[in-house]
Amino acid sequence: MRYTPLSSNLYRSNRARFMDAISQGGLAVFNSNDIYPISADSTIPFQQHRDIFYLCGIDQEESILLLFPDAKNPNHREVLFVKKTNNHIAVWEGAKLSQKEATNISGIKTVLWTDDFKLLFNQLTKEAKSIYFNTNEHYRANVETQTREDRFIDWAKKKYPTHQHKKSNFILQRLRSIKNKEEIGQIQVAINITEKGFRRVLNFVKPGVWEYEIEAEFANEFIKNRSRGFAYSPIIASGQSNNILHYIQNNSKCQSGDLILIDVGAEYGNYSSDMTRTIPVSGKFTPRQRAVYDAVQKIGEESMQMLVPGTLIKEYHHEVGKIMTSALIDLGLLNKKDSKIKDKKNPAYKKYFMHGTSHHLGLDTHDYGLIEEPIEPNMVLSVEPGIYIPEEGFGIRIEDDILVKNEDGPLNLTKNIPKDPDQIEELMSKRN
Repeated sequence: MRYTPLSSNLYRSNRARFMDAISQGGLAVFNSNDIYPISADSTIPFQQHRDIFYLCGIDQEESILLLFPDAKNPNHREVLFVKKTNNHIAVWEGAKLSQKEATNISGIKTVLWTDDFKLLFNQLTKEAKSIYFNTNEHYRANVETQTREDRFIDWAKKKYPTHQHKKSNFILQRLRSIKNKEEIGQIQVAINITEKGFRRVLNFVKPGVWEYEIEAEFANEFIKNRSRGFAYSPIIASGQSNNILHYIQNNSKCQSGDLILIDVGAEYGNYSSDMTRTIPVSGKFTPRQRAVYDAVQKIGEESMQMLVPGTLIKEYHHEVGKIMTSALIDLGLLNKKDSKIKDKKNPAYKKYFMHGTSHHLGLDTHDYGLIEEPIEPNMVLSVEPGIYIPEEGFGIRIEDDILVKNEDGPLNLTKNIPKDPDQIEELMSKRN
């Protein structure tokens, strides 16, 4: 691994809280992700399943975690299975984790080889009342590919049909939504790397550069700082593409007078950052661009102040909608008659601001969070208002990452990433 790992104490704590939440006699299993094929012998670079990583810190394929707090043998209450190195693997890929190394990372004393899993699992099911399966219950999930976890679930349900079957994911959604101090530190490292990339880009952008060249500048800075790269597909959208929310082609030339909407974030140690800034290609906002920019920035600042313990996400989005409506009226995009239309599913402001304002952030860019429940301290959420005006040829989005705190109000973890339009213009004026 190229990143500095978190302490094994964090993973011990995560497992203890998970095991406290499962029912008596519950046995839970977590699988690593597959290495996914492209075609021929090509594969997508491995990405660990975030749930098993959260519980043990192991960042290696074909790993399995078994948690059984009521096991008769204390050595079977936490068991980690890792892939055994053979001569072929050692020559072609390099050695995998040893059992001792896996213990040092995870804090789990009983580490066996993956090939030993089915034998021990079969033995422990005789003691277990229920099996906890880790299905994907994220509210945005739309998974069409069968995962390694899915295959295990299908196999276990057929082999052990008389056991109760329960879901781990709802427990993890609650646990993972509250960040430990170490996790917040890891997110901050990812954000700091993103800041370095953005400052580099401010010194690089000028009329005639290509969007993919800007993407390359970020990639260079991210990897140089021990990140694996982008936390999600980068959006480098110039000109009319500002108005395409998930534009990832990044294949246009940046023209003088246009804006570039940059939605990128570095990952670090599997933790995500998520930043959006909108900058002028020529280094100077037009008066109209500046007016819209100022409005979006003001909405963002007001929105983040509402991210306090006890806030309900639905009510928060509703209040942001009110602020957005007022701003759109001031900009001449809506009139007061529009604002009085009572359509909860399609309020007038949605014509120019069609996405949500916030999402949870952590091991996933759109991280776990129980969105029907109140916000709690140590949650990290994005704040990303935007105004998109296709008829005027530009759109503006500004996104920050916010830590919810008990005291002193929310903390903007991205506060050091240039956002003030005067500062952006000043930094761009010093371009090479």
